[in-house]
Amino acid sequence: MSYIHFDKTQLINLNYSLDREIIRTNRGGCYTSTTIIGCNTRKYHGLLVVPQPQINEQLHVMLSTVHETVIQRGASFNLGISKFPGNYFPRGHKYLEDFSSEPIPKLTYRVGGVLLQKELILDTNRDRVMIRYTLLDAHSPTKIQIKPFLAFRGYHDLSKANDRINRNFDKVPNGARFQLYPEYSPLYLQLSKKNKFQSEPDWYYNFEYIMERERGYEYQEDLFYPGSFEFEIEKGESVIFSAGLTEADPSTRQRAFEKELARRVPRNNFENCLINSASQFIQKRDGKTHVVAGYPWFGWWGRDTFVASPGLILTQGDKETFLEIIDTMVADLNGPLFPNVGSGVMRNMTSMDAPLWFFWSLQQYIIFTGDKKTIKEKYLGKMKGIIDGYRAGTEFNIHMLDNGLMYGGEEGIALTWMDAVNSDGPVTPRIGCPVEINALWYNALCFYHELSGDDEVNSIADLVKKSFNEVYWDEKRGYLADYVEGNYKDWSIRPNMIFATSLPYSPLEESQMDSILEIVKSKLLTKRGLRSLSPEDPGYKGYYHGNQYTRDLAYHNGTVWAWLLGHFVEGYLKLHGKSGKHFVEKIIQGFDEVMSQYGIGTVAEIYDGDPPHRPKGSISQAWSIGELLRMMYLVKKI
Repeated sequence: MSYIHFDKTQLINLNYSLDREIIRTNRGGCYTSTTIIGCNTRKYHGLLVVPQPQINEQLHVMLSTVHETVIQRGASFNLGISKFPGNYFPRGHKYLEDFSSEPIPKLTYRVGGVLLQKELILDTNRDRVMIRYTLLDAHSPTKIQIKPFLAFRGYHDLSKANDRINRNFDKVPNGARFQLYPEYSPLYLQLSKKNKFQSEPDWYYNFEYIMERERGYEYQEDLFYPGSFEFEIEKGESVIFSAGLTEADPSTRQRAFEKELARRVPRNNFENCLINSASQFIQKRDGKTHVVAGYPWFGWWGRDTFVASPGLILTQGDKETFLEIIDTMVADLNGPLFPNVGSGVMRNMTSMDAPLWFFWSLQQYIIFTGDKKTIKEKYLGKMKGIIDGYRAGTEFNIHMLDNGLMYGGEEGIALTWMDAVNSDGPVTPRIGCPVEINALWYNALCFYHELSGDDEVNSIADLVKKSFNEVYWDEKRGYLADYVEGNYKDWSIRPNMIFATSLPYSPLEESQMDSILEIVKSKLLTKRGLRSLSPEDPGYKGYYHGNQYTRDLAYHNGTVWAWLLGHFVEGYLKLHGKSGKHFVEKIIQGFDEVMSQYGIGTVAEIYDGDPPHRPKGSISQAWSIGELLRMMYLVKKI
């Protein structure tokens, strides 16, 4: 039995199986995602979701789903499943016997004497998904019919029936070519063996996505059905269905499938699942290398890139890819600011901390590789530009105060990682001097001095250290203020103070760090990460649910974040060393059980603040995975 496995009892229980999703990506930026039974529950689900740069910067769902039918002795058994108003149809999940993910998603169906296996894989370097059907057993002649449903729309949108659609198709080897709209790339649907394509162009109405309904969004769409592919299959035979943006050679599909299979990191244990998942966030396209912040709906984010990259990449010894990512980000540096989200003309620069996480990320490179020379030669000038820009002042009222601390913020804009904004404005605006910004600022100044020997920067660092303790620390409370604005100090117990214990350079004494860690441990630590606010706070929200407005209120007011564990653990191990190893190992091992929940084989973005800390948000998040891998590295170092 594989490490991640579901049996028939679990698969036919829709309350169970629809809560578990798969996400598979390739290096070119496309993905395939659905539930473990193949029923789409989100508008972001699709068998082939790809970039369409000629249209816009977002991903697009090309092939939404397929419904397969087994035909024997004139009887048809439909294996597909979709949600329509009032019911699921067809209900092919009742034929499911088994699901495993070693090393790729694999479903096994039993229909009478027919035992059919279905495996799903993406081409690493092409916008193409391949599905392999293997007839494991059959007692009479068997045919398979495949009915594809096409969307051709942005993944944030929904498709609606219209007259603009192109219903025509072109024949290609063992398949057909479709281009529903002129602005889109064509989609090639092909099989590895000869088949009969029956053209029946029509709309299927009101596919429902239950997760979108739950999240308060529009949740019904119409999908275009172009017709069906039918072929005979022998016992022991494998046939591959291919959907891609370029024409494939049917004669090479079996070999291509096996080649892709051989490249996969096995998912046969917890650590390998993390390593496998880590590779899925790296996107190489058009000469640029990005880290996708999370799936299915995130793009690339500056802050997330710098936080996640050391764990995702350096723990695997891949310093070349790490430097490619840094170079891609540096190309978008605008004055002292990195993009918060996006790139080029589509970028948004509202991130006060991304430039400071850049310094930390480079420090991690040196820690992992010992290669300080490369960092000095390539990035010292960029680092000096950020420091000078922050000192002089830049956009969004970001500037250095006379006491050396960094101030930032304007009405209506959120500049820190606590950046949820609803119709009322930023939920946690934190205008002023946020504590983690100044912990990162001190660390950046000290690191730059380490590389350059710049005495002026060193004197600023000394001033920041003095001011940091005077402004944020309260001896009686035993922890740091979350942010300071003039004479006002916010004493909410949040995880932002934890970075002052974990960063390579800290302005605090060990006794202060110990006090902070104990408070965070007692008030914020859960088995899934750190709460974003203490449950004792009147503003605490224990559950992340409801429409976007309600969810945004909870996002940084109690919701648990897995990535924060990396810095809690690092601070803890700094103080406790070997004596803290068992405690940290238990935290890491606790994530073993999430591998078969929510996004299977990966770790979610967030979790409810209250037990049982159910997974929420995106099903796979880069910095959640990256920091878990970095935590494992820190433990192994001990």
